[in-house]
Amino acid sequence: MTQPTDRILPGVALMLGFCTFAPLIDVASKLATATVPVGQVTLARFVVQVALMLPILLIMGQGLRLSRRAFRLTLWRALASIAATFTFVWAVKHMPLADALAIAFVEPFVLLVFGRLIFGDEVGPRRIAASAVGFLGALLVIQPAFATFGWVALLPVVTAFAFAAYMLITREASRAMTPEAMQFHTAWVAGAICLPVIVLASGSGIAALDPVMPQGWAWAWLAGVGVAATISHMFMTYALKLAPSATLAPLHYLEIVSAATLGYLVFGDFPNALTWTGIGVIVASGLYIIHRERVTAAKMRQARAATAPAAG
Repeated sequence: MTQPTDRILPGVALMLGFCTFAPLIDVASKLATATVPVGQVTLARFVVQVALMLPILLIMGQGLRLSRRAFRLTLWRALASIAATFTFVWAVKHMPLADALAIAFVEPFVLLVFGRLIFGDEVGPRRIAASAVGFLGALLVIQPAFATFGWVALLPVVTAFAFAAYMLITREASRAMTPEAMQFHTAWVAGAICLPVIVLASGSGIAALDPVMPQGWAWAWLAGVGVAATISHMFMTYALKLAPSATLAPLHYLEIVSAATLGYLVFGDFPNALTWTGIGVIVASGLYIIHRERVTAAKMRQARAATAPAAG
């Protein structure tokens, strides 16, 4: 069933809102990590998200209890979210925003492979070839970044795998929970996992985990991570309810443009020619995969329409 046209435009607007707000997570994270450990920034993201989502859930009259299956899915979703957040915050602490995000954008290709292996999704040779080209584009970005930043340049690759797992778990969890409930429960479970780790790391000297007392503007940056994450993810959630994913998916790549713009305005970073070439290859490959998804979906609709009279 297709969405009405008058719902698609608001969905597109919300997706553009996501592309605007999502890089603010990275900006706030990069500013915060100047004085606050990566693990503490990760924890702050979930603490703020709980504080924002709890009153929303209560106002909407949604219960706070979880079934056993929903809790299991939430636990795995929280672990994937922690891994994705921690590795990407660690990456942007050292790397330009656009470079890190471009590498992390191999996630759609990872998701394609995971979907085939885990759910048995049909993946044709053209999409496999496009995925391979997308990885080559990522290598164009990784190569100069690795030469400059070392192994840190590989952290966004870990982010891509973790976020792909997060998306696949979300696909299952959406059958058991509302989007608001998923946001809230994932946040408190993730916070409950992160907090003991940070407490135990106190005084350990582990730079990424040993907590400090934030000073001055660091409080604002920590709050900004959680606020931007909550708003941007809600934008995406509601956008997907209003407009087809095939319509919205190409817009996601505008996030790289937003990240490059903010990276330049706030930190004076701007991708070099090789990085832009890699970004172009990644975007082109991703758009081709989206095109093939549309073609496959259209063929499936035609097949169902052709068999519908006979079934009746």
